[in-house]
Amino acid sequence: MSLEKHQVLRERTKKFALRIIRMSEAMPNKRAANVINHQVLRSATGMAANYRAAGRARSKAEFIAKIGVVLEEADETVFWLELLADSGIIKTAKLLDLLTEANELGAIFSASRRTART
Repeated sequence: MSLEKHQVLRERTKKFALRIIRMSEAMPNKRAANVINHQVLRSATGMAANYRAAGRARSKAEFIAKIGVVLEEADETVFWLELLADSGIIKTAKLLDLLTEANELGAIFSASRRTART
């Protein structure tokens, strides 16, 4: 991956994490919402932080391992967003952009991992 593409993805994951942080601040203060809120915050910010770390990998093997963690965090973020929608805690329409972005990032990281393995 080129340095320019890496920088774009690094910024994109950070912006996504910030969007999740803003969403979390608007969540209702109910038990189920609080639990899911914590989880989606952890996975979305973890995705951004781990992608940043992947860019500093010292070897191809380390990059593949780190991008695997990023992919897991992206998938987990999708799960928690879907749970927010399916439970009715947040209306699906309000989550569509976040779900789309999380799915797109997951697809990018999956392709990146496949490419790195070959």
